Amino acid sequence: MYGDPKTIRKILTESGDTWAVVGLSSNRQRAAYGVAGVLQRFGKRVVPVHPKAETVHGEQGYPSLADIPFPVDVVDVFVNSALAGPVADEAVAIGAKAVWFQLDVIDEQAYTRTRAAGVDMVMDRCAAIELNSLGYA
Repeated sequence: MYGDPKTIRKILTESGDTWAVVGLSSNRQRAAYGVAGVLQRFGKRVVPVHPKAETVHGEQGYPSLADIPFPVDVVDVFVNSALAGPVADEAVAIGAKAVWFQLDVIDEQAYTRTRAAGVDMVMDRCAAIELNSLGYA
């Protein structure tokens, strides 16, 4: 398991309220859109990160993590596993406190690098499901 219950709870409740959601677009059919809505209902500021830099859920989007002009606490990743490792590295580079790879997003080397950098990480888990299991969503 890539994210023990203690780490999951810590990220969801203690790691901060600004979540960059990588892969979030205005497409309501995508999982990222629904999960971002749940995060907002839980009180998180959701920052869309997508090449189109669209405004989603009322928040200005940015083409990359490096383009966000304010601190990000958690980076939530909804991209293909083959693209996820560089996103985790960028999250570490911008000083994020945690990285969350959503369901089916798996990169064991990125997990190892991120944890070695002292950044909390969860992989192959859904933040909305975990919030629901904690009774928040």
